[in-house]
Amino acid sequence: MGIRRNHDSHAGGRTSLVLVALLALVVSACGTSSPSDSGSGKVKVFGAFATQIEEPWDGVIHAALEAEKAAGRIDYTFADDIGYAGDMERVLRQTSEEEKPDIIFGDAFGNEEAVRAVAADFPDIAFVFGSGGGPAEPNFSVFDNWIHEPAYLAGMLAGGITQTNVIGVVGGIPVPEVNRIVNAFIAGAQATNPAVEVKVTFINSWFDPGAAKEAALAQVGADADVLYAERFGVIEAAQENDLVAIGNMSDQKALAPANVVTSVTWNMGPTVKYVIDQVMAGSYTSQDLKDFSMVGKGGAALAEINTDVPGGLPEGLVADVQAREAEIKAGTFRVDINEGQPPGSTIAGG
Repeated sequence: MGIRRNHDSHAGGRTSLVLVALLALVVSACGTSSPSDSGSGKVKVFGAFATQIEEPWDGVIHAALEAEKAAGRIDYTFADDIGYAGDMERVLRQTSEEEKPDIIFGDAFGNEEAVRAVAADFPDIAFVFGSGGGPAEPNFSVFDNWIHEPAYLAGMLAGGITQTNVIGVVGGIPVPEVNRIVNAFIAGAQATNPAVEVKVTFINSWFDPGAAKEAALAQVGADADVLYAERFGVIEAAQENDLVAIGNMSDQKALAPANVVTSVTWNMGPTVKYVIDQVMAGSYTSQDLKDFSMVGKGGAALAEINTDVPGGLPEGLVADVQAREAEIKAGTFRVDINEGQPPGSTIAGG
């Protein structure tokens, strides 16, 4: 196992792929205590990440915490690349006992039972984790990246751009949280182009850039000319073949400025601000923070559209996407939530 702890000297360089937002939470009411009196006047926060921080999902959370640190609101340290199979539980217990943070923030996916078990044993620490499950009293809050709405908009772009009528999507693991993003993307593509074929491959891993690139190249070999990089590694395949790519989680245009048309972005800022304000007010409670990761509250968005990608964009396409985006923001258009595995999708190695 290759756990990496407290990489403060590297944090700035690692946030270039993620949205910098606000983030940090601590404990207060309903079984939790007030922020620790460390003499600094700041909340003590620990980030616990199963994957390397370069993985965009964890990177978005980490960037938000780094922003809070830069703003002087929190003392923040973290460990990434913790992994699974008991390693997360060991790190969380050690941190809870020895460092006594006010809050531990991270990703529970793949470590659900371990994270919840530790949280139950340390009720005076606020645990705020990405999770597909519900909150638990008194101290376990949950959030997730509800980015299906901008994924639909990105699909509209992809359906209008493709010249082969074949689009590729490379995803991580076909869990409901990923499926709803991919299904929304497919729905958007079909809304623009009913004749489009969307090839979906899951690499059965949360972070394997090599496998993601290989899956994308296979889709290119099957005539895909637009690639949705739900996982990290796909954009490189698009760039090497001078094709159009769509980023995920953060604005990834910098990875391939001439090829990335947009990105489906997640912003932890609204979630962070809400919870940190609760904590500072002494009113923190365990809850499902879902709404703060959706378009309506600024937690999800489609990144700026790049019109200079290979082949260009059809006339009127951007206006159509922007009109639908306005309808989503106004609440007059609802993107369906479909968490079933996309029909016809394949799992690499399966």
